Amino acid sequence: MKLIGVISTAVLSMTLGVAAPAYAQQEQHDQQEEQKAKPAQDEQKAQPAKQGEKSAQQEKNTNQEEKNAQQEKKNTQQEEKNVQQQDKNSKQEEKNAQQARPAQPAQHAGGGRIPEDRYKANFGQEHRFRVSQADYSRDRRFQYGGYWFEFVDQWPSNWLYTQDVFVVEINGVYYLCNPMYPGVNISLSVAE
Repeated sequence: MKLIGVISTAVLSMTLGVAAPAYAQQEQHDQQEEQKAKPAQDEQKAQPAKQGEKSAQQEKNTNQEEKNAQQEKKNTQQEEKNVQQQDKNSKQEEKNAQQARPAQPAQHAGGGRIPEDRYKANFGQEHRFRVSQADYSRDRRFQYGGYWFEFVDQWPSNWLYTQDVFVVEINGVYYLCNPMYPGVNISLSVAE
């Protein structure tokens, strides 16, 4: 019985002795196979990554084109706003030029005349007064020096109602003048 135990132990150790290195060799062989397969898998993964890079680049180009298109649109809109502003400024300049032009005597036709002695006593640059906004807004006329004056022209947008004004006669036409804005006059019609 001892003999059988010794033989079986010997057979077992031989089997294990042979099996263990064979198992180790098999394991090394498997690892080598895996390492060989790994670069192939990495290449396969790299190809989609390269395709992904191309897609990302295309998407980036598309986004840049969209941004360029949006910027062009903004530039176009800004140019249109600039043109509109220039038109608006031109119209305002025309309006200001019209207000600055003296009225023609025909606009004064039908208005009364102030006698020379009364004119010197109450009118001219040395006789300043103020016209209220209520006078202009209510019925577009005011009273000063014993005479009623009606506005023929519009009140200039840069004149204030708190500023002194005076009445002058130029070539038979009466004007309301503001010393703060020389050359800009409002035509007046006189009624006694």
